Amino acid sequence: MSFGADTIVSRRDTWDAMRHDFQWPNMVYFNMASACVERWAHLTPDRIALICPNDKGGVKNISFQALNRMSNQFSNVLSAFGFSRGDRCAILLQQSLEAAVCHFGTYKIAGVALPLFTLFGADALKLRLKDSGATTLVTDANNLPKVLEILDELPDLKTILCIDGAIGSAFDFHTLLDQASDKFETITTGQNDPALLVYTSGTTGPPKGALHGHRVLIGHLPCVETAYNFFPKKGDVAWTPADWAWMGGLMNTMMPSLYYGVPVVAHRMGKFDPERVYQLIETHSIRTSFLPPTALKILCQIPTPGATKLRAILCGGEALGASTFEWARSELGLTINEIYGQTECNLVLGNCAHVFDPKPGSMGLPNPGANVEIVDENGKPVPAGIIGEIGIHRDHAGMFLEYWKQPEKTASKFRNDYLMTGDVAEMDEDGFFWFSSRDDDVISSGGYRIGPTEIENCLQSHPSVTFAGVIGVPDDIRGQSIKAYIVLANCAGTEKLKTELIKRVKQRVSPHVAPRTIEFINEMPMTATSKIMRRELRLLHAEKHDQGVHS
Repeated sequence: MSFGADTIVSRRDTWDAMRHDFQWPNMVYFNMASACVERWAHLTPDRIALICPNDKGGVKNISFQALNRMSNQFSNVLSAFGFSRGDRCAILLQQSLEAAVCHFGTYKIAGVALPLFTLFGADALKLRLKDSGATTLVTDANNLPKVLEILDELPDLKTILCIDGAIGSAFDFHTLLDQASDKFETITTGQNDPALLVYTSGTTGPPKGALHGHRVLIGHLPCVETAYNFFPKKGDVAWTPADWAWMGGLMNTMMPSLYYGVPVVAHRMGKFDPERVYQLIETHSIRTSFLPPTALKILCQIPTPGATKLRAILCGGEALGASTFEWARSELGLTINEIYGQTECNLVLGNCAHVFDPKPGSMGLPNPGANVEIVDENGKPVPAGIIGEIGIHRDHAGMFLEYWKQPEKTASKFRNDYLMTGDVAEMDEDGFFWFSSRDDDVISSGGYRIGPTEIENCLQSHPSVTFAGVIGVPDDIRGQSIKAYIVLANCAGTEKLKTELIKRVKQRVSPHVAPRTIEFINEMPMTATSKIMRRELRLLHAEKHDQGVHS
């Protein structure tokens, strides 16, 4: 494969033609650091790689040459501590120059990067650090105390570096970099050599580490190119509020943007501020962004400050809903392209408004290179209109290698060569996929199998509703009845409003899926990637209603 900025999806007039003509690149050797940083440092060394704003209004631009040299220095620091091929380096940092340096320095030395979310508490960190056997960790002064608290329980963790200076047993990250050589010969890696370990919470049991090879970047490119409406284009600048500790932030935005030589704004807000978002877009001329549904629903609650410089928005993680979809068309002047994927195999379904008109609420069509079907419990594809589980064929380049140290879990994830996602959906006659629910979120009521998403979208389109989470609760007659938890938008929760919302679902969706009960709450439990934690809602109901025996 050429290390030029050539795209891998041929531009065609129809989606079918683009899929028909697509072939995955035939790679023997591939390294994400070489592809994203080294080649640009050699071809166009002064090209901007990272735009790093600070909270004081300043900004620092980092060239590809500077990023390459710093990642070389980090590789040499790792080597000096005895880090070698296959070792895990934990990165407990927000979006930042240092986080990017750690990723690429780890890839250059053929190590495995373990991104960790900075909002994790000590218990969550201990589980991931202990299970992964990470030998090295880089963090900041704010997060270091959580690591030091559990250090005695992490026998493999030998080296801690802090980007804010030497603290306790942690070395000064920047001092070590300054002392290291900025020359390093990247170790040769194959596309299947381990490179990235991302833990996924799943629905049952402790989190599992999804191990990816260097090819994971290539696996993301078809959807990135198409869902960002033929990315890259001249003048593109990318940003996402999603943390780089998750696939959405790292692989939907940061890594593929640098692969194409597109500057990335490295900035994550402590709290999502819609006015600050618009300011950020304007100040840095951001043109492409991955924005989770939660972010978009917050953005649409304030007046849009005229035209923005955005030309493409990619959205995923939860169903967007027709009202937010139409808001973006009317207020932002663009069509949001919804996408679908999982930590184990990301960006396999998507929309491309430049080729076809997306259907609001749909996850879109299988991307070029993606063999995705609705399958039954045996992993056999089912016809259009039949509800089943989304299955992704194992031949996708973005497919994970394995669950870390869990061969049985890895094997059980596949049926008939399809990765079983656990997501229930159906495909319509045009080939569009429509999400219903997680398989463990399906509500069985009165003989019906009911997915919560459609009900939630209906409720959330009401002007008084910010978030809605729908679950099934025990019912002596129906097996389960439908209950909705509602976060309101600056209004009082009255019995009249409950009646109005129930009536709304009856009228807009169907009487048999209308909630029988509604409860107003102050905050919706969500994962770090903005997915509603319905299991937490079920626990909330159980605690409040005698272990959930009655609704």
